[in-house]
Amino acid sequence: MKHYFSLLQAPAQEGNPYQFLILIGGMFIIMYFFMIRPQMKRQKEAKKFRESLSKGDSIVTIGGIHGKVLEINDTNVLVQVDNGKIRIEKSAISSNHQSSEQDIAAAQK
Repeated sequence: MKHYFSLLQAPAQEGNPYQFLILIGGMFIIMYFFMIRPQMKRQKEAKKFRESLSKGDSIVTIGGIHGKVLEINDTNVLVQVDNGKIRIEKSAISSNHQSSEQDIAAAQK
């Protein structure tokens, strides 16, 4: 019986006791440079874009609505779309694409 229980026991691990910490630290550094840092950079650029909006700028919302800025408040924007106006949050404005005048003219036809 004694021999049977000794087979079930895990073998003792030998080596550097800090090896696990170094591995976890390395994984965190890799995640930071490939995931966290680029996301923070995109957020900073989006914030800068939204703060630089002015009257008359052509925009596209994250929902795909094309329009022209008529009025800007602290948290929202009044946008001219087709034959109407809508008020949207600044956070709903896509920083990736700017609408062109041709897109707006084509949408109004």
